[in-house]
Amino acid sequence: MLQPKPPLSVEERVSSASSYPDPDDFEFFPEEDGSTPPDFATAGIDYEGRALVVDFGLFVLINVYCPAETSDSRLSFKMNFHRLLEKRVRSLITEGREVILVGDINIAATPLDHGEGALASRQIGFYDHPPRAWYKSFLEPDGPMVDAVRQCHPGREGMYTHWSTLLSARGSNYGSRIDYILITKGLLPWFKFGDIQADVLGSDHCPVYIDLHDEIVLPSGETRTLKSALEMDSLTPRDPPRICAKFWAEFSGKQTLVSAFFTKKKEAGSTINGDSPKVNVPREVSVPVTDSGIGETAATELPIVEPSPAPSQKALGKRKQSQQDGPPAPRPAKKLSVKETTSKKAKRPDGQAKLSSFFTQPSQPKKAPPTTSTSHRSKSRSKSSSAAPTPPDTNSASTPAVVEIIEIDSDLDIGPDPSSQIPVGSSQLTEAEQLEADLAFARSLAEEDDALINNSPERRKTDPSAWKSLLAPLEAPLCTVHKEPSKRFIVNKTGPNKGKAFYVCS
Repeated sequence: MLQPKPPLSVEERVSSASSYPDPDDFEFFPEEDGSTPPDFATAGIDYEGRALVVDFGLFVLINVYCPAETSDSRLSFKMNFHRLLEKRVRSLITEGREVILVGDINIAATPLDHGEGALASRQIGFYDHPPRAWYKSFLEPDGPMVDAVRQCHPGREGMYTHWSTLLSARGSNYGSRIDYILITKGLLPWFKFGDIQADVLGSDHCPVYIDLHDEIVLPSGETRTLKSALEMDSLTPRDPPRICAKFWAEFSGKQTLVSAFFTKKKEAGSTINGDSPKVNVPREVSVPVTDSGIGETAATELPIVEPSPAPSQKALGKRKQSQQDGPPAPRPAKKLSVKETTSKKAKRPDGQAKLSSFFTQPSQPKKAPPTTSTSHRSKSRSKSSSAAPTPPDTNSASTPAVVEIIEIDSDLDIGPDPSSQIPVGSSQLTEAEQLEADLAFARSLAEEDDALINNSPERRKTDPSAWKSLLAPLEAPLCTVHKEPSKRFIVNKTGPNKGKAFYVCS
């Protein structure tokens, strides 16, 4: 909003050089100690990049983010910024320009724009605060600017544009209106409608917009279109101002394009004898892959990308010689066998599961060999496994037989079954003993299944007592002092707590 150094040329400025604020003709707001800064540089008003001024022909657009009064020490900076903004706007209006001011002003214009504005304590002395007093003098009828959105909704309550995220205040619409679109009175014939978009989420602020007429009829009877008023028919591109960042040495060539975020970065090559750097281009390798199951390999071949090694100086010399002779012949794609593919897989740390394990049926545990334990369950399982034929062991003479001992917790009340008792030292059972042991084991499994079925969700669905306990109202908590049930109340008064429940001692 101030004239930069070096000053802008006539083509680069949106107004004359005399319309920029002059520190000698500016009333600074005093600091906490009562002193006032001597100039704009000392005050640092225009050093935070809070304003953007663009000339659209029909009007000058000023987009601002005014300072927030985060502490008492920032009040002076905030007021000086507002006064500088007003000085710039009034200078443009004096030159005959129309202005549209948009952005976060960080001031509630009236009690209607504040979440607690309806309280009598807030209404008393509302404009005693310096920023609110300044904003009131900046708007009509005292000032040059018109609140476009409020003009369309004069008495609308709850038209807030900002809500505190720390309080989760957006759900109860406890906020404030601090985002505005202000226009000069000369743009009122072009103004059509304005409103907020409180349903658009993604920020603690919501969008504010206005619509302009596509064409208007002038008092002389002439019809003028918005396109011609904005001088879009004879729009010619021009160079940016000299103070643009692209002309600064410290920023030149360092701006990242948007397309760079969607392309793969190229690897840096080496430069030898003034030649251009060579970039390692990935090459495709065909690998057989199967679709027989998740995490397995199959017979179809899919190309994978394998990075090429960096060329050496000797290889580069040969490559230059081959390029002079003629184009190189295409190299056949290398095919890897299934055995090579599995050997190149990285070893997975112990305890880390593959993603495919969540979608495959778990493998059955291996059955234990026959043991001499006295447990009924372990004996019956060992009998079942011993009944199956086993292949002969060719190394039985040199390899001793391994006997697995299963220890049973002594606290478990599991006694031996006389009908399935195996004499110590016997290695085989008779056919009658085997059938009786299998029958006893089947009975124990059936009893466990019956217990699970009786406690299943389907069984609970048909039990009316289960539904009564599920749908029963919650018991009121006990009073922490009298140890008696409390009473439940619901807030019916309009406000942020409406509909909320609370308990009071009876």
